[in-house]
Amino acid sequence: MSTSVIKAVSVSKQVTTASSSLTILQDVSLEVEQGEAIALVGVSGAGKSTLMTLLAGLDTPSQGSIELLGQPISGMDDEARAALRSESIGFVFQSFLLIPSLSALENVLLPALIKGEAADEARAHDLLAQVGLAGRENHLPSQLSGGEQQRVALARAFMTRPHVLFADEPTGNLDQHTAATVIELLFALNRDHGTTLVLVTHDPHLAQRCDRTLTLEGGSMVAA
Repeated sequence: MSTSVIKAVSVSKQVTTASSSLTILQDVSLEVEQGEAIALVGVSGAGKSTLMTLLAGLDTPSQGSIELLGQPISGMDDEARAALRSESIGFVFQSFLLIPSLSALENVLLPALIKGEAADEARAHDLLAQVGLAGRENHLPSQLSGGEQQRVALARAFMTRPHVLFADEPTGNLDQHTAATVIELLFALNRDHGTTLVLVTHDPHLAQRCDRTLTLEGGSMVAA
């Protein structure tokens, strides 16, 4: 029995304008197993982030099919895909995407509230402690450094116990030392929670931490 949590078959993505059609991804197929950490790598414009948005159900492919946690998301409507993301998916982005008017604690609690769960402040406090922010719970994002904001974003991503975590250049806005700290936290949290990780990065050191590296070139998957 397959333990794949993500399966993409012959996925392509085109964007059409009034004057032209641009192919961003071409005939990409992959499978990701439960608990696996994979890195999507390639030069800027290779299609990494586009592929991630398709695998996460943030967008739909022009051709091909995608299953996420056994669900055929490429055939779902926006509402169904949003419900699956809320239930089972976590995200960490290059830009931290914290709500400026909310404290660190409130930002971490937000995914649970959106999901309709009771505010589990004990879990939020515990996650912030795990990322080294005990005592900073009431600080606003503007009162935190970039590295601290990304650590809040990590805690937020794990708040609802996601089955899959998608991370798009999570250290792209951080200096080398801070990035190294965030990387260690990311993999520690991922290991402790048994989450499947899909990581978009141009950093070869970060990619090496993953179980597998998948390389995109010109919108196509390059054989290892």
